[in-house]
Amino acid sequence: MANTHEEKKRYVKEYIRSLKAIEEAMEPYKEQKRDLRQEFKENSWLSADEIRSAVKAFRLFQGKYDIDEIVDNFNTFSGTDAKEGEE
Repeated sequence: MANTHEEKKRYVKEYIRSLKAIEEAMEPYKEQKRDLRQEFKENSWLSADEIRSAVKAFRLFQGKYDIDEIVDNFNTFSGTDAKEGEE
């Protein structure tokens, strides 16, 4: 922890500089993600909803498993209505 107000200001500036550098370094990758999404939409390979579902499925398998979200995403891809499977 910073002991003085001046130290705290110095750490805040340092944090902001580092954050700015990281975000600037990430920008080309963000642009690549936007381009990828646009390419799949323009070529009608996937709809915006299908892309969102694919991203959600990807995020779920990165470590956070929620069975309801998995089922919803599966239903989106398989074309089944979620209510049909809840009988």
